[in-house]
Amino acid sequence: MSSQFDTALGWSPRLSVSKVLRIALCIVVVFIFAAPFLTIISGAFNKTTDSTQLSLYPDHPTLLPMKIAGEKGVWHYLANSLVIVGGGLLLQLAVSILAAYALSRRKFRGATVVMLLFLLTMMLPEEVIAVPLSQVIANLPLLGISLKGSVFGVILPVALWGFTILIMTEFMKEIPIEIEEAARLDGVGEFRMLWVIVLPLSKPVLGVATIFGFMMIWDQYLLPLIAADNPTDYTLTVALSVLRADGQVGPGVLLAGALIALVPSLVVYLLMQRSLIRGITSGATKG
Repeated sequence: MSSQFDTALGWSPRLSVSKVLRIALCIVVVFIFAAPFLTIISGAFNKTTDSTQLSLYPDHPTLLPMKIAGEKGVWHYLANSLVIVGGGLLLQLAVSILAAYALSRRKFRGATVVMLLFLLTMMLPEEVIAVPLSQVIANLPLLGISLKGSVFGVILPVALWGFTILIMTEFMKEIPIEIEEAARLDGVGEFRMLWVIVLPLSKPVLGVATIFGFMMIWDQYLLPLIAADNPTDYTLTVALSVLRADGQVGPGVLLAGALIALVPSLVVYLLMQRSLIRGITSGATKG
């Protein structure tokens, strides 16, 4: 009867040395991962925050750090970040879907070279391309316009990311060709094939691409810095580093800003975690 209570970790209702060790290990792991979050929450709502001490709960709860963070423009920087990550993510997904569909479902000369060019966006560190990128943003080739000080200066460079194109391409390759052939017999065109057939079957990988794409854009630091014309154009990530250099800002205000920056990432992950798990497990069970 005890077998029906067994779990994937091998736990059973009977107390044993192995069970105690597993519980102790889980407690240690949970504490290691939860301690930074609890520290951020504690410091963001603590009246007196000492940066040299670790506190998992506020000794003197208050909303003063949040109020000061708002006065320093944190909410404005958050709005800038949300606009950039929203527009950049939508454009990145659109580009990745179209590129992955062409690379996975169509055969043409130079497909390997095209994929290699896409992957170059992952191989070059930001520091290497910072100077030429800043020149392109300041004077867009052919058009001769400047994108500095606008959200497009950050959105357009993140529109193409080799990682999302790679995972979408590999996933779409696994879609049976028989489905596509049957649809073509019914007179389905290219864009309808993509919208009605391929995309619904690619929902798991879309969830994976959404989460990683959001994190990639949200964590951008160098790009918003070189694309800004003045401090009001900064994203929240850049603004936190500026606040850190301000001697009049205490650690409590910084932790309040960090908590505000953490919330969107947690919300996106909680909303998309099921798609993330399905995307990872479906890729692991292919073949």
